[in-house]
Amino acid sequence: MQERKDVFREVLPKQGQLSVEDTVSMVLCKPKVLPLKSVTLEKLEKLQRAALEAARPPEGTPPPGP
Repeated sequence: MQERKDVFREVLPKQGQLSVEDTVSMVLCKPKVLPLKSVTLEKLEKLQRAALEAARPPEGTPPPGP
């Protein structure tokens, strides 16, 4: 395979004005606030709490004996 070194040829104007915009600067954006817990994890925890509440015997009933 033959390599092509001059794929693009630089062209400078013979008359007129040449403008160069090489000023690279940092662009700051607002920080992203990430949740500590995902929505899915919160739903799972809510379901787990509901299941534990449903499995718990009602208040005031004596515990089952042997």
